[in-house]
Amino acid sequence: MAAQARKTNWFAIWISIGVVIALVAVGVLVVWLNQQQGADSAAPGGSIVEEQTGAIMIGDGADEVEIWFDFYCPHCQDFEEVYGPRVQELVDDDAITLRLMPVALSGLNAASGTEFSERSGSALYCVADAAPDSVLPFFTELFALKPSGAGLTDEELTALAEDVGAADAADCIADGTYRQFTVDQAQELPTDPQSGGAGTPTLVVNGEYVAITGDVDADIISRLNG
Repeated sequence: MAAQARKTNWFAIWISIGVVIALVAVGVLVVWLNQQQGADSAAPGGSIVEEQTGAIMIGDGADEVEIWFDFYCPHCQDFEEVYGPRVQELVDDDAITLRLMPVALSGLNAASGTEFSERSGSALYCVADAAPDSVLPFFTELFALKPSGAGLTDEELTALAEDVGAADAADCIADGTYRQFTVDQAQELPTDPQSGGAGTPTLVVNGEYVAITGDVDADIISRLNG
């Protein structure tokens, strides 16, 4: 019995070694994936993009109006139709700094069947990088189309960019340079302090979450300090 007790259990040893190797491999894979995700979702560059948040900043007014949106979102399309003209006036009058926050909501992104949410959000960042003065026209024109179904193709997004003076954004749009970033941005949506939920459109004025009522004066104008 003593001799048998001293026998080495090689089967158990090799099982243990295999488990250790597998755990190490998984750890390496997780680190690599995190590094890849970090690289793919790096904040877009450009003179009007705030690197820390990804906000596309238009105008230089003292008050800040921040809009989180998905181009495929029907409620965002309605919001832009109602609020857009007044926001444009405020930008033109140097009354506000507009902070545009494009996101790709997973459900809407999938619903298009073409990942339009992330492609269009990426395209806006491409325009911001290539031709800052063309961002608001691109934003306005794309929303005016009220994308539905499959949305626009990359070629159509590129043509729209060219129409508003951002022809240099073509390669960036074709490459989908900022697609992952817009997907990741959906995780940063401000939370409604009343319901605890988050979605689009989201309106934040001077750092304060605003429950959208459809009344532009109440939701924006009354909250400006200027």
